Amino acid sequence: MSNQHSEPPAPAGPTEPRRPGVLFHLGLVARLRAYFFAGVLVTAPISITFYIAWLIIASIDSSVQTLIPAKYHPENFLPFSVPGLGLIAVLVGLTTIGALTAGLLGRILVRLSERVVLGMPVVRGIYGVVKQIVETVMARNASAFREVVLVQFPIEGSWTLGFVTGVSAAEFRRLVAQDLVNVFVPTTPNPTSGFLLYIPRAKVKPVSLSVEEAIKLVVSGGIIAPPEFKADGARAVGPPGQAA
Repeated sequence: MSNQHSEPPAPAGPTEPRRPGVLFHLGLVARLRAYFFAGVLVTAPISITFYIAWLIIASIDSSVQTLIPAKYHPENFLPFSVPGLGLIAVLVGLTTIGALTAGLLGRILVRLSERVVLGMPVVRGIYGVVKQIVETVMARNASAFREVVLVQFPIEGSWTLGFVTGVSAAEFRRLVAQDLVNVFVPTTPNPTSGFLLYIPRAKVKPVSLSVEEAIKLVVSGGIIAPPEFKADGARAVGPPGQAA
């Protein structure tokens, strides 16, 4: 039986350098991709803003048009539709109501209408809550939603942003024998829902953020933050003390 000797593998030859045409093609694709993403970054915020504004205006227009007789619709007098007439009508109507209620007769009518509403068992509860919220938000001297804080939620050691909405009721403070404050903790990315917490004032840490900046931080999931609050080279995740 003869011994068969396996031949050693042939040495790999030198890699063929990429041709200038291939390099030019790859560079052109990368440049076009960069231009595409730059265009998205520029146009997306403007387009989304105009789209949301258009949806709001169209919704108001459609709601107001149902209150106007069909023969008075602008389309019957113009060869095209005029967007925004409903919004203008709402602004004019609210301004007119505000001007009328500023006088003595207007205040009397408002009091009479409130008495009628407060006489309804279910409606009066909803009306009272809505009125207090609107008056609190619209009042310039109110302290609600004017202070951004950090609180430990939902577990100790886990911090989240919250908004101080006022001092807790005296009954709550008496029961726990502590100075409590009302803190609204919004959810991400919808800050209109959240949790109402009663937290000792000593455990609330104020943050030098405006309400608008804090809402942007919540809606974006922490992506959009003021320059002075951005992480200075720290790792988002990883073992403690590990360099970036």
